[in-house]
Order: sequence, then C-alpha cells, then structure tokens
Amino acid sequence: MLTFSERLKKCRKNVNKTQREVANELCITEAGYQNYENCRNEPKMTALIKLADYFDVSIDYLTGRTDKPKCNC
Repeated sequence: MLTFSERLKKCRKNVNKTQREVANELCITEAGYQNYENCRNEPKMTALIKLADYFDVSIDYLTGRTDKPKCNC
C-alpha cells in the first residue's frame, strides 16, 4: 500500500499540477507542501481536509487506509 507522501504525489500528478501550483491554491508555502511529499512533515487535520477536498479523494485514501479514492457511501 502506498504511503501518504506517495498518494499525495500521485494525486498531484493526476491533476497535472506542480507543487507550487497546489501550494498556492491551498494557501500554504511551497516548502510546506514539498515537506508533505518528501515525508518530512505530516499535515495537521485542517490541511489534510483541504488536500482531500482539493484532490477530490477521501482522507482514508490519502492516508493509505483504503485503496478507493472516493467513499461509496
């Protein structure tokens, strides 16, 4: 199963965005976003929610708890 940083990078590449573009759109620093993708930091809950919403995936998907990007509730 992929780690959070791998899932995050995969999501970003799926939407054809650079790290800078995602960081700017989420109002976080580019270095902060890079730290997420490079396993140097994990986001706080508010940032995790923003990331999941931005990439239109579930938090469980981003954190590796499921392989399904969206919940089929």
